[in-house]
Amino acid sequence: MLTKTSVDGSLRALRTLRLLVLVSLCVFISVSAASSPAQEEDSAMENIVTEKKAEESHRQDSADLLIFILLLTLTILTIWLFKHRRFRFLHETGLAMIYGLIVGVILRYAVQVPRDTIVVSACFVNSSPATMLVNVSGKFYEYTLKGEINANELNDVKDNEMLRKVTFDPEVFFNILLPPIIFHAGYSLKRRHFFRNMGSILAYAFVGTVISCFVIGLLMYGCVTLMKHLGKMGGDFFFTDCLFFGAIVSATDPVTVLAIFHELQVDVDLYALLFGESVLNDAVAVVLSSSIVAYQPQGDNSHTFEAMALLKSLGMFLGVFSGSFSLGVATGIVTALISFLFTKLRDFQLLETALFFLMSWSTFLLAEACGFTGVVAVLFCGITQAHYTFNNLSPESQDRTKQLFELLNFLAENFIFSYMGLTLFTFQNHIFNPMFIVGAFLAVFVGRAANIYPLSLLLNLGRRNKIRSNFQHMMMFAGLRGAMTFALSIRDTATYARQMMFSTNLLVVFFTVWVCGGGTTQMLSCQRIRVGVDSDQENSVNGLERRSTKQESAWLFRIWYNFDHNYLKPILTHSGPPLTTTLPPCCGPLARFLTSPQAYENECQLKDDDSDLILTDGDISLTYGDITVSTDATGARTSGGLATDDLDRELAYGDHELVMRGTRLVLPMDDSEPPFTDHLRM
Repeated sequence: MLTKTSVDGSLRALRTLRLLVLVSLCVFISVSAASSPAQEEDSAMENIVTEKKAEESHRQDSADLLIFILLLTLTILTIWLFKHRRFRFLHETGLAMIYGLIVGVILRYAVQVPRDTIVVSACFVNSSPATMLVNVSGKFYEYTLKGEINANELNDVKDNEMLRKVTFDPEVFFNILLPPIIFHAGYSLKRRHFFRNMGSILAYAFVGTVISCFVIGLLMYGCVTLMKHLGKMGGDFFFTDCLFFGAIVSATDPVTVLAIFHELQVDVDLYALLFGESVLNDAVAVVLSSSIVAYQPQGDNSHTFEAMALLKSLGMFLGVFSGSFSLGVATGIVTALISFLFTKLRDFQLLETALFFLMSWSTFLLAEACGFTGVVAVLFCGITQAHYTFNNLSPESQDRTKQLFELLNFLAENFIFSYMGLTLFTFQNHIFNPMFIVGAFLAVFVGRAANIYPLSLLLNLGRRNKIRSNFQHMMMFAGLRGAMTFALSIRDTATYARQMMFSTNLLVVFFTVWVCGGGTTQMLSCQRIRVGVDSDQENSVNGLERRSTKQESAWLFRIWYNFDHNYLKPILTHSGPPLTTTLPPCCGPLARFLTSPQAYENECQLKDDDSDLILTDGDISLTYGDITVSTDATGARTSGGLATDDLDRELAYGDHELVMRGTRLVLPMDDSEPPFTDHLRM
């Protein structure tokens, strides 16, 4: 009886449990069915909001790019007006900076675009991660690091979405805007004037930049030490930071001065010295700054002096520069070989130009990817391309490549200067310290003087064509700072020291471009430097008068020139003498295999732009009436009919007939032009 009762109780409990499970399941299904539409509706609304935000962001980005396009358009129109009115006080780059300043003021104070920002104050991490995954209401979102924000500027961050949008990633400058500027400098280099002053240019660019770097660094270290004693320094600023500042501010960019020089046709030697120094010292400044950053002594304190670390930095400087140089030259030679071997590519000028463009730009990226410096690589790639590849291009592609890189250089340079003006008001972490700014201006002035005057004194000891004092004053005055200083400064603004450097460098660039660049014409007049000089006549006629300068360049480049003219040019281009005439007879089959058919056709044509720089016996003679002047291997002149001094005076006037390797050129000269000897007395 008891067993039957217990079984009945168990069955009733089981039925009750089943009933409860069925009721719970029905309730769960009904609740799920009721909540599912609500969740789907919330998800759909979230997707709509996300799409709207993406569309708004797209429109905002388009508006930001439109601002820069309008800036460039306005700059171009104003440039045309200035050129039409012959107004030379303000160059296009200075004008672009002014327009950038105006737009920066408007964006800073007149346009307020609120941003969706939530401040999280309870997150503690050991370091600043580049990417962070955040769990928001069960969903994970990915956020990227923008940089450190001062606690006092949190409210400004919420209201400055527009300012952040118009602030570009610094890598944009290095990978997109700088390559065409540097390549154009090498591709458009006038090698004739450059190599004639090569020794002086190398001295200013290498030795002078290092001197300027250390002079500025030492002076700024004294200034920083004084600021620390006076309590004017709000953060760490070490000696390596001072040297880094000296390196980046030593990069000159006299684009304003050179444009005026070109327009006024200033003395070609002065132009070559200033242009050559600015081209090479940019490359030196980039490698020098990288070497200073790489200075890492052993131990906890990375800012103490250590001889081994200094030697490592020096070795890195030499290794990076030589590696970048070799890579740039190698890429240029590969491009020359491609254009030399694939001769049928000349029939498709668009493809030929596109290949030239891509090979040239890839040099910069390849050097950066390999740990070298793209600025050095693309500079020497441009020089190599101009020397070899240019001769293999079709006439249409030669014009296209020149115009393409000239256009890209113009747009990139003006874009950077416009962005400089904009950044003065849109950059979020400016640190303007009056004492540091004054010290920086004084240090830059002293550093430039320590570069130009002592080196010019030493160089004049070995130069027959002296660097006159008015040239030295002009080079001192023309040491403008520009795109390279700005790009190196903005690349790293994470620390207090780098932020103060960036803000100060902006002011240095503004002052030098507006004041020094704007006063170029007045400085030329004050120093009584010749203008209106025809470079072709200058080098054809005066090159004969000053044939003594032949030894200055020939002793350094005669061996290279002979090797290049006799072997490299015939192998890499369709110009130059055939290898059958330069190689020994035993190499006849190899010479015939490597020589292109076009080389035989061009054998009698003068194709070498450097041939007027380094000449051999009997290469050149000058005919004036019944008088003939020729040069021998030592550069001495022999004449008949008149004494040499009398002939020098006679050559200042009249028509001259130049005979060079069978090519006869008639050089008319203006009868009203005073003799060259009079110019030397100025």
